[in-house]
Amino acid sequence: MSQTFLDSNELVLNMGPQHPSTHGVLRVILKLDGERVNGTECVIGYLHRGVEKIAENRTYQMFAPYVDRMDYVAAVSNGLGYVLAVERLISVEATPRAQAVRVILTELNRIASHLLWLGTHALDIGAITPLFYTLREREEVLKIFENYCGARLTTHAFRIGGLQYELYDGFEREVNAFCDWFIPKVDEYEELLTNNRIWRERLTGVGILNAADCKRYGVTGPVLRAAGVAWDLRKAQPYCGYQNYEFDIPTGSNADTFDRYVVRMEEMRQSVRIIRQAVGAIPAGPIMAKVSKVLKPPVGEAYVSIEAPKGELGYYIVSDGTLNPYRVRVRPPSLINLQALDQMVRGALVADVVAIIGTLDIVLGEIDR
Repeated sequence: MSQTFLDSNELVLNMGPQHPSTHGVLRVILKLDGERVNGTECVIGYLHRGVEKIAENRTYQMFAPYVDRMDYVAAVSNGLGYVLAVERLISVEATPRAQAVRVILTELNRIASHLLWLGTHALDIGAITPLFYTLREREEVLKIFENYCGARLTTHAFRIGGLQYELYDGFEREVNAFCDWFIPKVDEYEELLTNNRIWRERLTGVGILNAADCKRYGVTGPVLRAAGVAWDLRKAQPYCGYQNYEFDIPTGSNADTFDRYVVRMEEMRQSVRIIRQAVGAIPAGPIMAKVSKVLKPPVGEAYVSIEAPKGELGYYIVSDGTLNPYRVRVRPPSLINLQALDQMVRGALVADVVAIIGTLDIVLGEIDR
């Protein structure tokens, strides 16, 4: 379909929902002047499963595994945000041992999420080799998850009030061994990509979203930090004892696709730094706080947000005093960050759209829910 737009012929083109570079079932309607993008419209909903409505028909404990299926690349983070929100609703705090293990598992999950992002992002742009490398390292994280709770992808690791299982023998040794083995691999990725001329030309100055626009759209996570804003909920609003760990917040200055790549690479190193501290300080004691088997929170509401791999992941839960939540509302970072896509791609080339979608690191299971 073609139409006149600003004295030129505008072509309206569908990218997706079956296009591999839209990272799921995202349909992007591109308005083009030749190869130049005049505007976009994102069409979502192809993966909608009604997760929030399901919550109203499940008990608080029964609904917990459902959140793992939203951002299935970061299932552990999804579960942490939900249990923290319920714990606030019932005024319960997880035990110190449970909190330390939660930090270890969620940071391992952050690494696994960033690894899948890096491999697929590089593949979208034309670099095939990094995908094999990143999947190799991610496999070692999934093995730890599998040894802990039997699941690799939709990892259900937490319970309301603590953990699902006690740590298995050798957990600390395996995690430390992974950290020692992994850091040189990050250096290897950077050797392949960071100063690669093609990589820099495809990413530098592409998809710029400055700090003011990030705040206007509500964008969080690595995209916001690449714009120079040192905002990380692990430091701004600490949970699970993050205030006890030393780590830095990587930031960029150019707010482009290359800076978002650099920020995520450094975040993986900082996650290893946190994991090492947490493994060395796992306290003894129970893994579960005292929580009633029949959970009936008082009438009220609670909102808790955590720093998920993609940004601020928030859960708003309303209790009417019954066994089921009256309302559960999720604030998924992928959906909020996707709002900025139109701003980022205007004036760019069609080939840049692929790179910009990749740099947002979206998962449609979280967007549609």
